[in-house]
Amino acid sequence: MTSLAALFGLTALLYAAVGFGGGSTYTALLLLGGVAVGLVPAISLACNVIVVTGGTIRFARAGAMPWAKALPLIAVAAPLAFLGGLTPVKQGLLILLLGLSLLASSLALMFQPQAAKPVALSAKLLLAIAAALGYLAGVVGIGGGIFLAPILHLVRWAEARSVAATASLFILVNSLFGLTGQLIKGKGEAMIHAIAGHWPLLIAVLIGGAIGTQLAVRAGGATLIRRLTALLVGFVGVRLLFGF
Repeated sequence: MTSLAALFGLTALLYAAVGFGGGSTYTALLLLGGVAVGLVPAISLACNVIVVTGGTIRFARAGAMPWAKALPLIAVAAPLAFLGGLTPVKQGLLILLLGLSLLASSLALMFQPQAAKPVALSAKLLLAIAAALGYLAGVVGIGGGIFLAPILHLVRWAEARSVAATASLFILVNSLFGLTGQLIKGKGEAMIHAIAGHWPLLIAVLIGGAIGTQLAVRAGGATLIRRLTALLVGFVGVRLLFGF
């Protein structure tokens, strides 16, 4: 588990530096490491909580959190994240959802679209998207910020730092509610023991996330890292979907 913990720590560092939690990459690494599929969402969500807590506090202290605009998105997503965590999913369907989510995450990481003009998107549709991402977060353990941030950028919802702050808060709340649902569904104590059995991963993301909140990834390096991560996440998604 030592090598896996090192990868988790590095992932946490890189993602925390840009306001994300790393859930998609944790999921990919756990699956590659042979962790039971049913346990993967809970571990990923727990790691998300650890990583983005520091980032969210950092953004809030710096005055970068657009509370009035962010809270409606959180309010619609959080209950559905809890519901997603509670939802019983058969292993075959969970693998399908994980695979599709990883492929979508890969595309979101690989391509960061820039629009010359803001894309028109109604407030109601944006809330519906946030709600759907919340449910997805609870089911598969991906906080949803990796999908929300590009959409907010496309509609020119706010300046870049405020978008990063909102994504961080979105991931934190979704992960907390989704993890709560997962624990209830997994009979609480048994699931907690299973997560605790992977404590080196939790310690690794705690350290990596703490370092990441103090650093800014250089633009060129960030692009390369994002694309390499996208390839890893996409590779695992394809493996899950096509069984090789």
